[in-house]
Amino acid sequence: MREAEIYYKDRLAGILIEDEQGYSFQYLSDYLDDPEARAISLTIPLHRDRYTSPVLFPFFDGLIPEGWLLDIAVANWKLDQRDRMAILLKTCRDCIGAVSVVDITGGDNE
Repeated sequence: MREAEIYYKDRLAGILIEDEQGYSFQYLSDYLDDPEARAISLTIPLHRDRYTSPVLFPFFDGLIPEGWLLDIAVANWKLDQRDRMAILLKTCRDCIGAVSVVDITGGDNE
């Protein structure tokens, strides 16, 4: 199982989990209780229930670099290009936009 904290504008918004069933994302109650809270994506609106998917949610997959940047990341960290969660955890801590992904599964965060 791999887990990531999902931040929206430097504020912890929810947790993304990959397990043997697939993927799940859930907003944190503290985040949802804030009247200024915003959804991380139009496809993942603010909701108390857990979102689930057999594949990585398209929004998160869209954060992953493409082209030569992906090639460099895969080579640098020796990642399997098909392991989208591993790539997300390694490359999206400081990606373009308001959302960032922080690995909390105990992997190194170089």
